[in-house]
Amino acid sequence: MTNNETPAAEVAGLIADDALSGSDVLRPRVSAGYIWLLILATVGGFAALVAPIGLSLSLRVQELAPDNVEVLGYVIGIAAAITAIAGPLTGMWSDRTRSRFGRRRPFAFFGAIIGVLGLGFIAAAPSIPLLMVGWVITALGWNTALNVLMLSQADRLPEEQRGKVAGLSGVAQMIASVMGVGLASAFIGNNFLVFLVPGALGLILFLLFVLLVKEPSSLDRVHEQKLGLRKVLGNMVFDPRKHPDFAWNWLGRLLFNFGVTFATTFTTLFFASRLSEGGRVADIGGLITILALLGVVATAGGAMLGGFLSDKLKRRRIFVLLAGIAFTVGAIIMATGGSVTAVLITGSIITSLGLGVFSAVDQAIVLDVLPDRDADAGRFIGINGYATSIAQAVAPIIAVPLLLIGVAGSDKNYALVLLVAAACTLVGGTLVMIFVRGSK
Repeated sequence: MTNNETPAAEVAGLIADDALSGSDVLRPRVSAGYIWLLILATVGGFAALVAPIGLSLSLRVQELAPDNVEVLGYVIGIAAAITAIAGPLTGMWSDRTRSRFGRRRPFAFFGAIIGVLGLGFIAAAPSIPLLMVGWVITALGWNTALNVLMLSQADRLPEEQRGKVAGLSGVAQMIASVMGVGLASAFIGNNFLVFLVPGALGLILFLLFVLLVKEPSSLDRVHEQKLGLRKVLGNMVFDPRKHPDFAWNWLGRLLFNFGVTFATTFTTLFFASRLSEGGRVADIGGLITILALLGVVATAGGAMLGGFLSDKLKRRRIFVLLAGIAFTVGAIIMATGGSVTAVLITGSIITSLGLGVFSAVDQAIVLDVLPDRDADAGRFIGINGYATSIAQAVAPIIAVPLLLIGVAGSDKNYALVLLVAAACTLVGGTLVMIFVRGSK
């Protein structure tokens, strides 16, 4: 095999397996068709998953528990904890799946289906506990489907394309955030459509990926070691002494995601408290969409610039540090900006820039330092997902008492939460810069 681009005629609309070899040297450059289908699926999956976090869940929580909107933190946190446990399990299952459709595609298909069903459950939920059940189902489904996209990259991408694809994926995620929230905001007032329209988009784009990205049959795949209960439980964790680069990047990613989760979980409620006289989310739906549109420009620029430059310069860690600094500065501006709309918007854009750089470059670092790529990619991608899921599970729960410090009545201390977010992202970026040696 060579490192030449796959000829377009060879693709013919159906993307064949680009190589599942055991060495980056043997992995050819993937085709443009594969990349586009990957990016479209990323847009769809994140639109379906992020729209509830950015808007729809806040609307339903405010409808079901208007005096206790902080329960949103528990809803998101508990679902994230369950998703964290499920990630390595579905990853190990995927690694060992024997199917004529391949190892990965069945999980993409059924994950998307389950995600849409969960969104419908949320829309009909008459209480907070049932809404939480629906969000758990939704998060499990869409996170499983989205993990397949990361596994596909681990299976196929050579090192020289990881930054580029990660940058495009980062842009796709931000476009998805705007698209998902925009679609949802267009249907405020209809509980079903506000959830199911973004979900339908995600399902359609994932079906394109499943149908057009071909994967060889895994029916003949043999695994020497069977997975018993003890082995499965042991595989839920890893020895950081054996994989120090993966471990340090995991820790830095965890802290960065803590900061991002602190800042973003209550962003909609924060802006409503500062910019709406009654603190009602529905009153600022248009402003949230505008903020998302402005933010996506900064995030897309950060992701593209960080991803492409990290490939070009063959340097990744410095970009993660810069991302941490940018997010920290933006969060501090938002925390101290009072109710001045221009200042709040500026802080939001700067945090978006930092998030874009981080999402692209650190994804490439994960692939650079991924242990046991061919035998256990699903397991380690699942463990890497802890860095997101644990943050999403724990940070909102920690944020609840922080919101109540130094305030009375219905007021919430959003500024303190943002300052904690700033500290976490700065420390996370610094750890990756100093200690991860397996990626330049």
